[in-house]
Amino acid sequence: MNKFEKWVILAVVSSALMLIVMDATILYTALPSLTHDLGASASEKLWILNGYSLVMAGLLPAMGSLGDRYGHRRIFSIGLIAFMGASLVAAFAPTPAVLIMGRVLLAVGASMMMPATLSIIRVTFTDPRELGLAIGIWGSIASGGAGLGPIAGGLLVEYFWWGAAFLINVPIAIAAFILTLIYVPKHAGDKNKKWDLTGSIQILIAMVALIYAIKEFARREGSPELAVIGTIIGLIALTIFIRRQLKSSNPLLDLSLFKIRPFTTGFITALVALFGQLGIQYIVTQRLQLVEGLGPLHAGLITLSMPLAALIIGPFVGKILYRYDVIRLQIFSFLIATAGMIIYIFQLDSVMVGQIFGLALAGAGLGAGMMAASHSIMSSAPAHKAGMAASIEEVAYELGGATGIAIIGSMSGLVYTLSMKIPVGIDVPANVKDSLDEALLAAEGLAGHASEALKEAGRTAFDQSFVAILAGVAVLFIIASLVIGLTGSRSKQKGTEI
Repeated sequence: MNKFEKWVILAVVSSALMLIVMDATILYTALPSLTHDLGASASEKLWILNGYSLVMAGLLPAMGSLGDRYGHRRIFSIGLIAFMGASLVAAFAPTPAVLIMGRVLLAVGASMMMPATLSIIRVTFTDPRELGLAIGIWGSIASGGAGLGPIAGGLLVEYFWWGAAFLINVPIAIAAFILTLIYVPKHAGDKNKKWDLTGSIQILIAMVALIYAIKEFARREGSPELAVIGTIIGLIALTIFIRRQLKSSNPLLDLSLFKIRPFTTGFITALVALFGQLGIQYIVTQRLQLVEGLGPLHAGLITLSMPLAALIIGPFVGKILYRYDVIRLQIFSFLIATAGMIIYIFQLDSVMVGQIFGLALAGAGLGAGMMAASHSIMSSAPAHKAGMAASIEEVAYELGGATGIAIIGSMSGLVYTLSMKIPVGIDVPANVKDSLDEALLAAEGLAGHASEALKEAGRTAFDQSFVAILAGVAVLFIIASLVIGLTGSRSKQKGTEI
């Protein structure tokens, strides 16, 4: 295979990856329009948004294992076809129920493609230098694509209609399918590898239940009872799944991979990095709108500095990965992200350029960490378990993203409630202590000084919460770097040897 063919293959899997990650966030700005047109209820809106990530997270382990058994090109191609069909269903959905079904089918296609993208890269690029660069490009798209989703969705809705957010997938997927058949070599897979249907169902239940519980816990109108039930079901299913895998001679997920230190440090890095990136983007967007008074698009463009920095840094880090100890790069990336957070906190009362610089530096650090994590995971796993390794990495991303928004959002609300002091003499509902949104809404019904005093109290409490949470995230990054250092302290392996 010549170099041209290799880079065409990388372009094909990268285009598919861009579709997958953008579809996770593209409806953020399209939701009001489709809700109006379809008359979706609050519950239906929740499933339209979350059905995609829930189902994809649950299916990833099973699909990665299928790729190892039947060949990654075959599973990737089938996933592209499923994604195309699901995009058409979603684009022209006449009812919320049909749109939810389309989103679920999109998740099925995405879960087939996602592990295959990394696996195909792993078997295509055998030279360590080329492999590092290819994974760097893959990682930059994975970390930056989700941030582009809301912007793309907003532009498509503004100039076309909400269905265009799905219809745009079709021509790209068709081109990727044709190029896959032409350029991606067939991979026979390991027919002796049995597919564990029971284990697949167990991990599907565990992942869907746990991520649903996290999202339900974080939702303002969420049900604590459903969150607890989801947590219990998820933990029980996960425990049963782990016990089964440890006893199995041919497991769906080989947990012994975690005995490989670079694999484990890569998993930790991927989990914490996406936890930080999505959680920070979420809370910063809230502040820019509620405290700074910016519009959604303006706020989105500012927070885009994080994924864009990750997108830019990816290929550069990938190009130098082979020269350095990958574990040290993961540690260094978290230290850079910590520096970015500190700069951002100290620039809150300064010009916006300083804030953007801090966010971009944090994004670059986290993006570099994700590049190193992908290389560490995929290079340390045996080639015949590439699909399994890729699915484990993507589970880390799904868990990190879901928990980042949920935990950071929830903790921010808790600290706000504890910090909020209602000005003396102002009679307002108790719910102004629940969130800044409620305080600003209540202030609209007050006159003159009372209105301004309540707004100021709410914004002060929010900023106190904001700084505390970001400082906590910075501490988390330092702790993660220490854990990675301790975990990999005995490893002598370099990027070229993993």
